[in-house]
Amino acid sequence: MPSEAPRTVLVLPALNEEAAIGRTLDRVPKGLYRQILVADNGSTDRTAEVARAHGATVVFEAERGYGAACLRAVGAASPDTEIVVFMDADASDEPAEAALLIAPIMEGRADFVIGSRVLGNADAGALQPHQRFGNWLATLLMRIIYGHRYTDLGPFRAIRASSLRTLGMCDRNYGWTVEMQIKALRHRLRVMEVPVTYHCRIGVSKVSGNLKGSVLAGIKIIWLVFRLAVLR
Repeated sequence: MPSEAPRTVLVLPALNEEAAIGRTLDRVPKGLYRQILVADNGSTDRTAEVARAHGATVVFEAERGYGAACLRAVGAASPDTEIVVFMDADASDEPAEAALLIAPIMEGRADFVIGSRVLGNADAGALQPHQRFGNWLATLLMRIIYGHRYTDLGPFRAIRASSLRTLGMCDRNYGWTVEMQIKALRHRLRVMEVPVTYHCRIGVSKVSGNLKGSVLAGIKIIWLVFRLAVLR
């Protein structure tokens, strides 16, 4: 990785992650980011307080939704940001592996890099069977419709800030990751996947941790794949 650090921002959407956010932030490599933005998505616990105590800047988004939180944080990023990294706040990712995502962008080999939990090393039980099935189905549909082979919808990802603006992201809940991946293909971004480590999260997932959330997320993702295919 080049020695000169880019103007990079880390975005962590968070909802009731008091138990995990401090551990997550403590593992972020020093000096890698110009800004660390925690997007508090209406937490009812001490998520915001803990995040600030561990050095993050907290922004608030009252509308519940993963995409809404990400959009709020992106809007708060410094205007001269070059790279945006998205990572979950639940301690499931290895923050040091962000260097693997950033390097291809800095070296001019990619515009958008996804951390693939499928290609990497996922702890036993970290990816539930319905998550694996949902990943497989969504990526299969994208391969059939768009001709590109993704392996994962992993939330740990990095994108050139100018490319992110070009995508015009708008999904405010479950479809954020798949919208980004489809629009990246439509806008002919240079897309890469790199293997990443994935741990069992601290606490319960707001999506995959319950049946309702999993079903709603699955429906939204599949609907969005076909909707964007029609719109193109």
